[in-house]
Amino acid sequence: MGKPVQVAPAPAPLHTPIPSPSSASKPPPPPTLTEAQQAKYEQLLLTVSSWATIPSDAAKNAPTAPVTDDERMWLSRECLLRYLRATKWNAVEAPKRLLATLVWRREYGVEKLTAEYISPEAETGKQVVLGFDNSARPCLYLRPSQQNTKRSDRQIEHLVFMMERVIDLMVPDQDTMALLIDFGDSSNSSIPSVSQGRQTLNILQGHYPERLGRSLIINVPWAVWGFFKLISPFIDPLTREKMKFNEDLRRHVPPEQLWTMMGGELHFQYDHATYWPALNKLAAERKAIYRERWIRAGKKIGESEEYLKGGGAGTTSSLETLSTEPGPAPNAAAANLEKEQVIFNGGSDLAPSGPVEATA
Repeated sequence: MGKPVQVAPAPAPLHTPIPSPSSASKPPPPPTLTEAQQAKYEQLLLTVSSWATIPSDAAKNAPTAPVTDDERMWLSRECLLRYLRATKWNAVEAPKRLLATLVWRREYGVEKLTAEYISPEAETGKQVVLGFDNSARPCLYLRPSQQNTKRSDRQIEHLVFMMERVIDLMVPDQDTMALLIDFGDSSNSSIPSVSQGRQTLNILQGHYPERLGRSLIINVPWAVWGFFKLISPFIDPLTREKMKFNEDLRRHVPPEQLWTMMGGELHFQYDHATYWPALNKLAAERKAIYRERWIRAGKKIGESEEYLKGGGAGTTSSLETLSTEPGPAPNAAAANLEKEQVIFNGGSDLAPSGPVEATA
């Protein structure tokens, strides 16, 4: 008789987010602005920099309140460029869209959505931030079959909350996300209503423009095809071009960062008690570094997200501010910069290169 075949044990499943892309995943280089585009950007920057107060809600004659630091930080260089691209470089429409989003964020309470409030929606892992695609976009998985709550405003708030966490985890030079939707085992009751679909589209297209890099949709049943047909007239043509149906997801996401249930090699098991605090801890750490760099650079509207995320040595404006304001000695500043670059690339004590475990 031959010797028994030794079977390697299956790897233990991952229960936490992946903090950084695969070494082979690289963001595409940002496009170079033309002279006309640069002029429109500078015009928009002057306009939004002049806003001292903005309305607190969208009602007519709504009271106004001063622009907050969080809102100034949100108005980054790349943010302004996203709205210019979304309006096809219309210098009149872009500030209107930006102001509408700032007012919406106030009225909707985006910054007030807490992990504790959203947690009941997240218990089954129907939305999971996990891994990065070939272009280093963070991946947001949507699994309607895991729907665990009745239709409510909090379901939409859950998606907004997860969008914000995806943005927190974006690496330098990448400001878009990959949306992976699996309709496998979905029932008719778990498919969003047309009104929910329209509301979601209005939020994503109106207030997160140019954030969708790719949408990969698999296991689409006939009922979902009907749903897409009904909402298709409301989908922006550029967004529709980014939607891919029933493709091999390994063409878009490195197998080692693609969940096995979607055809990849990543053994991941959703455990809410472990994953949820780990995700929010990692996102909070990234956001704290982002904010600290923004403060150190002078709290400017129009600051570079590439700099704020720890990419490169920083923008010219950032370096000029750092060289004229009191701060760490040059060697200390360089050490801080290097540490922050490591954090945003998945290293350091704050974001280890392996899975992130929650701490008590």
